[in-house]
Order: sequence, then C-alpha cells, then structure tokens
Amino acid sequence: MKIITTIALSAICATSMFASLSNEAKKAGLKAIPESQYELYKVIDDPKDPITNKKVELGKKLYFDPRMSKSGLISCNTCHNLALGGADGVGAAIGHGWTANPHHLNSPTVYNSVFYKSQFWDGRSPHLADQAQGPVQAGPEMAAPPKLVEERINSIPEYVAEFKNTYGSDVKIDFEKITSTIAIFEKTLVTPSKFDDYLNGDENALNKEEKEGLQTFIDKGCTSCHNGIALGGTMQPFEVTAKYKFAHIGDFKGDENGMVKTPTLRNITETAPYYHNGQIWSLAEAVKEMGSTQLGIKITDSDANKIVTFLKTLKGEKPAIVYPQLPESTLKTPKPAFD
Repeated sequence: MKIITTIALSAICATSMFASLSNEAKKAGLKAIPESQYELYKVIDDPKDPITNKKVELGKKLYFDPRMSKSGLISCNTCHNLALGGADGVGAAIGHGWTANPHHLNSPTVYNSVFYKSQFWDGRSPHLADQAQGPVQAGPEMAAPPKLVEERINSIPEYVAEFKNTYGSDVKIDFEKITSTIAIFEKTLVTPSKFDDYLNGDENALNKEEKEGLQTFIDKGCTSCHNGIALGGTMQPFEVTAKYKFAHIGDFKGDENGMVKTPTLRNITETAPYYHNGQIWSLAEAVKEMGSTQLGIKITDSDANKIVTFLKTLKGEKPAIVYPQLPESTLKTPKPAFD
C-alpha cells in the first residue's frame, strides 16, 4: 500500500512540476503552428497573391525543375532537398560548376521558412517571394539570369498553358511571377510536431524527459533568440559573449550591423551540419557552443543532452510530396550551358 501511495505521489509531483510549463514556454516567446488550416493560412497566406492548389502544384514543378539553372542540372531541391530535412547535408552549399559557396555558407532548411521574419543568413530578403529570386541568379548557385529563366519557361507550351490556367490568360510569365510561384509552394512546407500538440493543449504530447529538456532550454536562455513559431528566423547579434570557435572558416560577418539570421530549430536533428558555415555535426556540441558564444555560460554534457531531447520533439510531420513529372522542352528551349 505504501509503495502504491509513493508511486501515486511521485506521479502527482511530476505532473505538478510541469503543469504550467506550456504557459511558461509561451511567455518565453515560443509559439505553436496553428492546428487548423484556416488559422495557419492567416499566418502564411498573402491576400494579394493567395495560396491555391493550382499555384502550389505549378510552384512544385518549378521547384524541382533543374532547367531553372543555367546548367540544367541544379534545381531548388538540390540544396534544399525535401527528402533530407529541406537542406543538403554538406558544410557549404555546392552550386554551378561544382562551386562551393565562396563565403562557406551552409544551406538552411526550406521547411517552415515561411515563418521567418528575414531570409538568407544576412537577412537581406524580407519574404520568400523575394528570396526565391536570389539563388536562381547567383553565380555560385544556379547562375541563371532572369532573361534565360523567362526564355526557358516560355519556350515550353505545357508551362505556358499551366500558368494561364493558374493565373488567367493575360498572365505575364516573367521572372518575378515564376519565382513567386515557387515561393507559394514553399509556403506550404510546414511541419507540425508533437511540440505543437503540447503547446496547443495536449499535456501528454511530451513525456517527462522531453518536458525536462524544454524546461532546461528555457532556463538556459535559449529562447532569447530561438522563439516564435519557427524557433528562429529573426536577426540577432552573433558572438555576443565569446568568439565562435570556427569563425575562421569562411568570411561571413552577418549584415552591416553584424546581425545574423537565427536558424530555425524545427527538424534540427535532420539538418546537420550546424551554424552558418556548417562546421559542427553533433547537435549536443552545437548546443554547448551556443552556450559559450551567445549566452556566456558553460552548458554541461548532461544539460546539453536534456536540450537535445527536447529538440527531437521539433521533428515534424512533412507534407506528402509526389515528385512531379515535368513538361518536356522544345527546340526553342535554351540549351544547358556550363561556362
């Protein structure tokens, strides 16, 4: 009887310990992905260019189409592979002519990027539609000038017909329309996890160890930068209390004020290597480095492992993606180029 009573009391204490944790998480700035599509679309949609099924399907084709690149070999999915957590799994992005990013920058995940306040590591783009134009044109990435992209897409009758069916017969199929359509597809790449279930009211969505990890995450101050729905995506100062130990790899210094976009922690277990220059492969090591670099504290192995236990709850359910069959080129379609 005493044993049963002791077990019951322990359970009550454990429940009481974490009873207000979800509220504490919300007060610390953490937000859940909305449960209903209606509430989600209020966050991710643009009434001036609303998400529709036709736009999403067309955007998906363009996202996977390597003809968006000068070589005809590189698609958006090359560096933001939807089967690899939305990233590429290498330290520095590889682009046109097998060129590594000249600043040794790592490809961030495209999943949940719609929730970012800023795009690119230096935050130079305010939203996905603007961001989508950058990599297509960049010499070390897809290296395709806007005119070439327009000529390629407009030379393919099936694409022209689909644009007209999606936007109307008078649509102008220019670079902005092409890339903004890609962005509309990217907006739908949202991955709700059991952490969202927890914040949305399911107290049993996280187990005791995961809740302890969340508590440690909050107590150590991680939410000062990793907050909001994305648990990241805002511009923050970097190397606040110490020098990043791999700062010598690449020449990236952030924006003009030394601010760096905080990466999302959603699906973080799938997106190694970590940091802007992709130099740390262990998530626990990345947590400890963040403690010294940003918070000025030593995070023990034990606490790092607790935080990693929580971070694993951010691995979300991916939307079902069927690889599209792309329309065929014509004799008018500009040929691949490798110079």
